[in-house]
Amino acid sequence: MITVDTELSGLDPEKNSLVSIGAIDMSNPKNQFYGECRVWEGSHINQERIDVAGFTIEQVTDPKKQTDEELIKKFIAWASACKEYTFAGQNPSTDYMFLRNCAKRYHLNWIFAYRTLDQHTLCYMHMINKGIIPPVSNNRTDLNSDKIMKYVGIPAEPRPHNALNGAKQAAEAISRLLYDKKLLPEFIDYPVPWII
Repeated sequence: MITVDTELSGLDPEKNSLVSIGAIDMSNPKNQFYGECRVWEGSHINQERIDVAGFTIEQVTDPKKQTDEELIKKFIAWASACKEYTFAGQNPSTDYMFLRNCAKRYHLNWIFAYRTLDQHTLCYMHMINKGIIPPVSNNRTDLNSDKIMKYVGIPAEPRPHNALNGAKQAAEAISRLLYDKKLLPEFIDYPVPWII
């Protein structure tokens, strides 16, 4: 399994671009990937989305940065050496769509599983199995990333968002939810709340 997080120039995989990719190989957590790129020419840039990741217009359009094609090729090469290609994370289906669309734009071979594991579902199920009622607001689940991190006993992701930090947070949360185990050295001092 690969926890993956992307930072984007918007939320439409047809119109917006990758800005950065972070990933952790869950079977070998020391094996990590991070890269940034400039947006593809003609892509839309949503100021609010790049603000979330702490990027400026100048940074995401910097001609000195690698292209999204170069970044996706590096990511595919890195991921192809991982034991399992299933994506997991906070919003892995969004990450999957952007990564797949980027690869498709450049006619690259797409090796990854279509199905993904999201930490929201894993946390919701974990709570139900522990007899805890998941939080609800406006008649729908209210388990965002910060609440999931609190539930698994680690700090919320630092702001602004960073794709590698997001992948690390997801990897640690998923390890705790699935295996009751800590995964990364950054979180070693934070106990798993339900383990005595």
